[in-house]
Amino acid sequence: MNAVAKPRPANDVVIDVEGLTKRFGDKTVVDGFALQVRRGQIYGFLGPNGSGKTTTIRMVCGLLTPDAGRGSCLGHDILTESAKIKREVGYMTQKFSLYEDLSIEENLDFIARMYDVRDRKRRVRETIARLGLESRRSQLAGTLSGGWKQRVALAACLLHDPQLLLLDEPTAGVDPGARRDFWDQIHRLAGEGMTVLVSTHYMDEAERCHALAYIAYGKLLTHGTIPEVVAEAGLATYEIESPDADSLFALTAEIEKSPGVEMAVPFGNRLHVSGTDAAKLKATMAEVARRPGLAVREVDSSLEDVFIHMMRMNQPKA
Repeated sequence: MNAVAKPRPANDVVIDVEGLTKRFGDKTVVDGFALQVRRGQIYGFLGPNGSGKTTTIRMVCGLLTPDAGRGSCLGHDILTESAKIKREVGYMTQKFSLYEDLSIEENLDFIARMYDVRDRKRRVRETIARLGLESRRSQLAGTLSGGWKQRVALAACLLHDPQLLLLDEPTAGVDPGARRDFWDQIHRLAGEGMTVLVSTHYMDEAERCHALAYIAYGKLLTHGTIPEVVAEAGLATYEIESPDADSLFALTAEIEKSPGVEMAVPFGNRLHVSGTDAAKLKATMAEVARRPGLAVREVDSSLEDVFIHMMRMNQPKA
């Protein structure tokens, strides 16, 4: 029997933080971060390596105290009630952290003891069934493939019936089929009222989230639904296609210096060219279209186009 989420108001805010700042020595890892996440949302958290995503997640769930800022998580103050937050959050780290010389069932039973879960044996059985682990319940965790380890880690996060899941790049190194199965589970949980904050590098995963936040170099650059994020970027994009990959490679270096072009990114035998000055970019593309062997057309800017552009435009100056 699946756990049934307690009814909550539709506009209930689960995470509400502002001004979060964290420094390690002279380096500011997170700088003035602000975010709101509502109950039942799957909120994607994106950014390059070293951007401060993990640090921010750890501050939100009470594992790390911010140097500045304020906020609440699940109605608890992140500065003074971190112990209460930890009891109501399921946190899945990048690294598989269960005991590899214990079976799936033994691992889950141990985790249930740690959380002092009532009717522990029944809860472990239900969680094993819920995640489709019955056929492997006696298998040692260390012998599992990446996809199955991921499923066991998710099961461990759910044992104490948390209200919020924090998933830190949970599908890194997992094959596409296992990633899809994992996301199907996440959407089922959200449908039951679970709130999920997930960091990822995969654009197809980002597109499965209800809303997104993009952080780079410690700063929040944008947030909102996918249409809102794409519209806010104000990016015009053209696609140039050529059967000759070598000529397209040469064109990339040349076109990046042209008026209106802020970014040119190859995708196989296609080149995505973007910029925020639509008029200048259109004029440049009209010139390019006159060259033989090239097909040029305007396309909708993708989420990937937007994020690559943001990362390039916001790189710290040397």
